[in-house]
Amino acid sequence: MKAILVLFVLINAYSINRVIALEPSLSVASKKPNNIIMVIGDGMGPAYTTAFRYFNDDPNTIEVEETVFDRHLIGLSSTSPATVSGYVTDSAAGATALASGIKTYNGAIGVDLSKQPVNTVLAFAKRAGKKTGVVVTSHVNHATPASFLTHNEDRNNYNSIADSFFDNNTSATPQFDLLFGGGWKYFLRPDRNLVEDFQKAGFQYVDAYKQLQRLKIGTPALGLFADVGLPWALDDSEPFRLSMMTQAAIEQLENESGFFMLIEASQIDWAGHANDIAAAMGEMRDLAKTLEYLEVYVQKHPDTLVVVTADHSTGGLTLGANGKYEWQPEILRTIRHTPAYIAKSINRSELSIEQTNDLLGFALTTEEFAALLEIEKTFQRDPSDSEEFEDAEQSVKRESAYYSYLNAIINKKTNTGWTTGAHTAIDVPVLAFGAQHELFIGHNDNTDIAKKVFTLIEK
Repeated sequence: MKAILVLFVLINAYSINRVIALEPSLSVASKKPNNIIMVIGDGMGPAYTTAFRYFNDDPNTIEVEETVFDRHLIGLSSTSPATVSGYVTDSAAGATALASGIKTYNGAIGVDLSKQPVNTVLAFAKRAGKKTGVVVTSHVNHATPASFLTHNEDRNNYNSIADSFFDNNTSATPQFDLLFGGGWKYFLRPDRNLVEDFQKAGFQYVDAYKQLQRLKIGTPALGLFADVGLPWALDDSEPFRLSMMTQAAIEQLENESGFFMLIEASQIDWAGHANDIAAAMGEMRDLAKTLEYLEVYVQKHPDTLVVVTADHSTGGLTLGANGKYEWQPEILRTIRHTPAYIAKSINRSELSIEQTNDLLGFALTTEEFAALLEIEKTFQRDPSDSEEFEDAEQSVKRESAYYSYLNAIINKKTNTGWTTGAHTAIDVPVLAFGAQHELFIGHNDNTDIAKKVFTLIEK
């Protein structure tokens, strides 16, 4: 009797697990989303979403409040590139996998191991009659957006990648309807004025955030708001610039046939490379604000799917370092600018503790400020040089030393640890909400995410 009961329990458990496992596949038969929004937090491993939870916590309450990342976490994704590049991906191979469902080598933009172009979900959506758009905080021809929009054997071919955005965007088969981010350097060049090319082809062009409100609905749009990447969220005139661009973009893309949109919080990765927790939390806050807007949008437009993941994790972020059982984000909540901005600011003027503390949003100790004075002394100006004509190399070295030291202070005070200035091979979070979000429950490979999106775009 006991053996029969055990067998019944095992069979019942198997049946339940089998139903759960099949649920995503079965759900494909129901109504497919009309709008698909893929969101990539570049470099956003699980330590980043965890850090944001504690950074965002209200210290006046007993509980640690959940975040938008917690509400919609439904799985993980592996991130490895093609075996020729080992287990640690770069953004190009990672984005190509998320865009096409194909593993490729590090550095590849929308091409396979033979350097042949691969189909992407954005191009597929366009051919299916949907409007398409890309919103990023990097330059628009950076690795992730480029991997969805074009094909190139080397991610560093920035000019040719930018050229392809126009050259492949013919009136007969337009490549995209909207592109927002940075990139004046690559679009306004001595050898070619791509902005002018796009305008002649019927695109609206804006180069300031406030101009987003002036865009005409239904007309393709190009928005470039910085020379390369946008300013850090903490330093920008609009700290929620990703959210603002996203809202403007959706207004432009909405139509009866639906739209596909790529959103990238690009600079989480850049903060990770710099081991800069202050900048990272500023970027995570901007992404959280964007996802909170998308939550409301999906409630009003239930035929919309939002899928959120990362291409990889960056920096080996650790919460609680140096053998201490603590992580203290208090100063991160009051810091006013990134350490990079502060280093640049104090490098341009006479060093004072009042100015430095004001920029930081917290007070340095006497010893900490004394260390800054030592840096100034080490890289002091030549007395014969005026401030306008100081040796540029010496100034750069001093600013870099200021930045490294301020960053180290913030990491020490928060007890934040980093294992690398590069990428890591760990799995990254997968979040999803809206129509057909169940497809992404559990463990995905990065290529699985693209393959599932392809099935949802198919008519």
